[in-house]
Amino acid sequence: MADETIGIVGAGIVGLATAREITLRRPGTRVVVLDKEERVAAHQTGHNSGVVHAGIYYTPGSLKARLCTRGTILLREYCADRALPYDECGKLVVAVTDEEVPRMAALGARARRNRVPGLREVSAGEIREIEPHAAGKAALHSPRTAITDYTRIAGEFARDVEDGGGEVRLGFRVTRVTQVPNGIEVASGQDTVRVGRLVLCAGLQSDSVAQLADDGAEPRIIPFRGEYMTVRPDRAHMVRGLIYPVPDPRYPFLGVHFTRRVNGEVEVGPNAVLAGAREGYRRSRISLRDLARTAAWPGTWHMAGQHWRTGLKELRGSLSKTAYMKAARAYVPEIGAADVVRAGAGVRAQALDRDGTLVDDFRIHQVGRVTAVRNAPSPAATSSMAIAEHLVDAVLGERPRG
Repeated sequence: MADETIGIVGAGIVGLATAREITLRRPGTRVVVLDKEERVAAHQTGHNSGVVHAGIYYTPGSLKARLCTRGTILLREYCADRALPYDECGKLVVAVTDEEVPRMAALGARARRNRVPGLREVSAGEIREIEPHAAGKAALHSPRTAITDYTRIAGEFARDVEDGGGEVRLGFRVTRVTQVPNGIEVASGQDTVRVGRLVLCAGLQSDSVAQLADDGAEPRIIPFRGEYMTVRPDRAHMVRGLIYPVPDPRYPFLGVHFTRRVNGEVEVGPNAVLAGAREGYRRSRISLRDLARTAAWPGTWHMAGQHWRTGLKELRGSLSKTAYMKAARAYVPEIGAADVVRAGAGVRAQALDRDGTLVDDFRIHQVGRVTAVRNAPSPAATSSMAIAEHLVDAVLGERPRG
């Protein structure tokens, strides 16, 4: 194994964490990370909200829940060791109507099964003690939920890989994956890299790259753009930490919320609108090829039939700052459309099965010598170091960790 080369496709936080884990666990094994961009963390990692999730939302016993719990511990220790920002500013999940209170209580029961540290239910008065400008009937308070800078963490992971004798090779767009005797040939045009095993962590392109390695078409990635507003600096003091809605269990997105960043800014968002391209960070970015792939997938139309009303609501918010902030003001009434400016956007790689099921849990496929991460939604950044352990256990044939 020490003489073997292991390739990683994708220089986002999951791919880099996986490469780092291999260099730590099997010194002498050559690791090469391949990415089409000229910098690491160019897509989902670099457009992340920076939240370190505590595990409130995830089905107990699911891979998501288990890896989030361990990933938080590993990430906190890593940030402390490297003097990277890690601020346990806390989170409120707020019920703003009487109808939401039972859903909030059920969410709290789920979170306690996931061993979310310090979680407690708080009253309307206690909400004001924690967040003086917030409003609601009741809330869950997660004091250990934190914020960090995932771009910096990914950069540090890349340095760890190189310090461990690995290579991070940028500007390498994978166009072909070929099984060859005792290995795999990965090509970018005429340039080729020969590896013994390959791990695919391609994020927004995960389905396309997996199919190059003879994996199936399912699930398909459907890109959703999440747009943010930034609160004006003179109003940013009104949010101390994170203020979230009680999620709708029928929908995979958490809804518009308030997020404090490690640089002191406060963001509102994101919404979730169908993107015109896999990397469509702006409304004007349209890829006819990507749109055709989305339209050709049967699951797209099943999903549209189930969620078209929500889709129209999200679209209205995308086009109108007033509509966007209408829902947000239920949580912080003193911050309205005049108090925010449009900021950046991210694109979520939403995995969708053929029958229209929105894939919620992490999904990993094994195809011979190829391990393909087909779905790694939030909390993938939080869980990145634990996902890396899980993947490397599979790649090296070791016993999974508890």
